[in-house]
Amino acid sequence: MAFQLFSTLTVRVKRFPVAFSALSSGSRLKVEHDRHKRRFTVTPGSGAGAHECAVLQYRFTGEKEVDLISTYVPEAFRSQGVAALLSQAAVDFLVEENLKARVSCWYIKKYIEDHPAQLYKDLVIT
Repeated sequence: MAFQLFSTLTVRVKRFPVAFSALSSGSRLKVEHDRHKRRFTVTPGSGAGAHECAVLQYRFTGEKEVDLISTYVPEAFRSQGVAALLSQAAVDFLVEENLKARVSCWYIKKYIEDHPAQLYKDLVIT
């Protein structure tokens, strides 16, 4: 089985903030998964804050168990759904890899609670 170091999830943005003003309405944000560094990232592109990226970090705590540790979104593009994109990518990763998660990050806990129809709570170790 080949080991995939990076994977990319492309998410279409319906509304985007002032910080993303350089993006056109057809632009997409990419969530990149760096398996080696155990993190998901979103880089908004050119413009203000382009050198900064949003990050969701995790760590393995068992063979099929991870801890979703933290989510950070730079101030320039907060409150625009970027943390939700990261959280969705992390939950998709759990589903795809058949993993369970401890959730240390308050935002990810809230994201899972806010999406009860998706049954994400079944993925969480309490």
